[in-house]
Amino acid sequence: MQMTLESEPDILDDAEDEQSIQTSFSITSFGTDYPVEIIAPRIRSSDWYAPLFRRNFVWSLNQASRFIESLLLGLPVPGIFLFKEIKTGKHLIIDGQQRTKSLQLYLDEDRFANKKFRLTNVSNPYNGKAFSELDLADQRRLKDSILHATIFRQKSPEGDNSSIYEVFERINTGGSKLPAQEIRACINHGPAVEFLEKMASKEVWRSVFGSSSKWLKDQELILRFFAFIDREANYSNPMKKFLDEYMSSLHTKNNFRNLERQFDETFGFFHESGIAKPFRPERALVAAVFDAVSVQTSRLISASTLPRDYVDRCRKLLTDTHFLNLCSSATADPERVRSRFATAKSFLQKQ
Repeated sequence: MQMTLESEPDILDDAEDEQSIQTSFSITSFGTDYPVEIIAPRIRSSDWYAPLFRRNFVWSLNQASRFIESLLLGLPVPGIFLFKEIKTGKHLIIDGQQRTKSLQLYLDEDRFANKKFRLTNVSNPYNGKAFSELDLADQRRLKDSILHATIFRQKSPEGDNSSIYEVFERINTGGSKLPAQEIRACINHGPAVEFLEKMASKEVWRSVFGSSSKWLKDQELILRFFAFIDREANYSNPMKKFLDEYMSSLHTKNNFRNLERQFDETFGFFHESGIAKPFRPERALVAAVFDAVSVQTSRLISASTLPRDYVDRCRKLLTDTHFLNLCSSATADPERVRSRFATAKSFLQKQ
């Protein structure tokens, strides 16, 4: 079972310190009106779905009831934002999850706070009534009510859906930045996200990383491990884009068996080796130390060339001034990435 503690693990992460690259988007969008009666089945069937990390329903019964009452009274309500996936035809709910989920729960007469969903603290004749207990005229009025939706898709840049990052951040956070891995999980929902969650729940990983990260920083480190295993030679900055592109490639991958084997071998070794905190030269886990040490160690294990005195070599590496300097500043610079990987290799491999 994945451990959950209130404190967030200390991680020094270079990707967050990089300047973002300004991108101009070409986006097509249009507005359309949806009758309430078709929204419930779309939510139920996941034709409309919320991001994985934002799926919790947080409205209170009173909030949901007041929203539904507004529709029954014919009052205007805020519209919703949907991103249309071209390949699947599904819609990602960028803004409007609480409203659409409230409608689905009420029309389906689902449970709300462990009780049948009945409107509460609203005006008569609606107060205390489930959907089937409304007058037929009120049922029709609610089902015929309209929710306006803005639907958009990205035309350029081609090959990614990066505009979702900007729209989601600006609508949902008032301009404050969301953690990058949360957004990757939103855009690449499905097998890739489930795979990273599975890896992060393993005991061998928890023993190395510590408590789980509510910002998914542990899953981002796992993604980073796989990205450098596969694409170290093709690395270019910014680090965030490098990880974005690799996450997208994982999203289309059908078989994760080899990646899981590498993961188990590598972090199983760290778990059993007796090295105390192998990626923490001091108190915090340093992402630049993590990628160089974990990737080079994984390659030695795969090649069956792990030296017998590996533990001593690793300890010496973690006190080497040159290596620590490469891991302390400008760590996403391609030349410094290559240099720290080469330094780790020279310390850890057999002579």
